Amino acid sequence: MPYDVKKDLKALYAPKNTDWALVDVPEQRFLAIDGRGNPNTADGYKRAVEALYAVAYTLKRAAERDFVVGPLEGLWWADDLAAFTVRAKDSWQWTMLISQPGWIGEDDVEEARETVRRKKKLDADVRFETLEEGRCAQALHVGSYDDEGPLLARLHGEYLAAHGLTPTGRHHEVYLGDPRRTAPEKLRTVLRQPVSQ
Repeated sequence: MPYDVKKDLKALYAPKNTDWALVDVPEQRFLAIDGRGNPNTADGYKRAVEALYAVAYTLKRAAERDFVVGPLEGLWWADDLAAFTVRAKDSWQWTMLISQPGWIGEDDVEEARETVRRKKKLDADVRFETLEEGRCAQALHVGSYDDEGPLLARLHGEYLAAHGLTPTGRHHEVYLGDPRRTAPEKLRTVLRQPVSQ
């Protein structure tokens, strides 16, 4: 049976709670690529995601052990956090991610990048990155990405203060549905915020 991060880390990739709860996130390794701007309109976003998936599937085909390519994930930040609750997307900065199994290493990623450059003529800055998020507030959002604002406002306006928590890292999202095939009201997105007390 192939490795599947959604099954191996079920509490992080298939949560049931639609309100904020604390989880402990282990160290994970990802393919990563950076950019900025509105993900709905920025050409750079589409190219970045295309390159990320190209490297991920090249790694999968070349790997000695089978695995399921993980869902698209994103780290999001802006100079002003209010940019997220009011959906001021042009000011957003992002790192898009795809989780990798523990046996994938930097050499494997470099080889996959070279294969993608040579065969697909895609030359993008996909890199191998380790995240150590630790303690996080996490909730499952069901619905359109544009409807996340109230849940995020509750996190920053109520939940963190009520639990004596401070945000310590970038806002993290895990996309469990394909917006090209899923109605907006049925999309499922894990929202995650690293925190400390």
